[in-house]
Amino acid sequence: MDDAIAACRILVVDDTDFNRTLIGALLGEAGFQNVAYAKDGFDALAQIAAEAPDLLILDIMMPGMDGFEVCRRLRADHAYADLPVLVQTALSSSDDRNRAFAAGTTDLISKPLDRTELVARVRIHLQNRVLIRDLQTYRARVEGELAMARSMYDHLLPSPALCAALSHSAGVTLRSHTALSSDLGGDLWGVLPLTGGRFGLFLLDMAGRGVSAALNAFRMHTLIHELAPHLGERPGAFLTELNERAVCLLELGQHATVIYGVVDGAAERFTYAAAAAAPPVLVPPDGAPLVFGEGSGQPVGVAVGARHEERDLPFPPDSALVLHSTAVLDTLGGRNGGLAALLGSAAVRNAMASGGEGGDAFAAVTAALAAAQGDVPQDDHTLVWIGRGGAR
Repeated sequence: MDDAIAACRILVVDDTDFNRTLIGALLGEAGFQNVAYAKDGFDALAQIAAEAPDLLILDIMMPGMDGFEVCRRLRADHAYADLPVLVQTALSSSDDRNRAFAAGTTDLISKPLDRTELVARVRIHLQNRVLIRDLQTYRARVEGELAMARSMYDHLLPSPALCAALSHSAGVTLRSHTALSSDLGGDLWGVLPLTGGRFGLFLLDMAGRGVSAALNAFRMHTLIHELAPHLGERPGAFLTELNERAVCLLELGQHATVIYGVVDGAAERFTYAAAAAAPPVLVPPDGAPLVFGEGSGQPVGVAVGARHEERDLPFPPDSALVLHSTAVLDTLGGRNGGLAALLGSAAVRNAMASGGEGGDAFAAVTAALAAAQGDVPQDDHTLVWIGRGGAR
């Protein structure tokens, strides 16, 4: 017998000394090592409150408080909702047996007791009990790890103070929308201050989900900031070197899609390189057509020697630049069509045209995205909005 099952605490409740002794002996011979006894329902509830058993063997017909009432009181307390209760009874009618189950009985053991039946039913319910307890422990550990990873994620995102400082120096409005899935993923974005009122901006998405994807994203975040002082001005070289380091850092089969670019308000352009990322989008002023950049290229971390081409997007005054994860496209239904329909909608364009007079294009975009993704998105969502002038 498994040691965990043999050590489970079993409480035998019976008002007859002989019955308690018999059940204890049968369980002891079968290898169960932790058997306790209660002489009636009141004694049973007192012992359960002091130390909850893993299984209860309960006589149904007892003076003072019968087994029905013991079951009802236990099931009324959420702490004992899943406590296995095996009722030993000589009741044979279907009405009596249904009454026992209605009171909260898990299983029935017929009187007179049969050793084989008793041991088999005790063993199977304790096996289930141990399995459920192990699953609960595992779930609590995973939830704890997810909570820690979410806290780390929040600390790595650009702070409001940093976004405000960059907005002031670069003459832009920098805002973001992030929504984490229930099991956490590998989306992460950030900014790198540069000289001359410029700044670098990256958005990465690790393959996979869960804590492992999040931790890999954090490791990539460290690499990005190590490279920033040396290659932050050159997006193509930046992604090329990031790939070389990621190949050594990540395990086989792990990779990331990344876009990194430099926002230069004075030159009115966004210079970037992409590694299989969702393409950046320029939302021009005056209702002009959207301009989609390129998101092609090999993911980071797949193979040594990958090169990433440097490209430019115009970034004129009163326009907005939108970077986003591929999950945003999936949520809006299609590679670019759904996003194009949203960014080109009357609500967004009217808000941009209103500028400082009450328009808020970013709010219109994120409200529509939040409605499409639901309360708990299936994957992480990240959208970064960089507005110039009234395109906030």
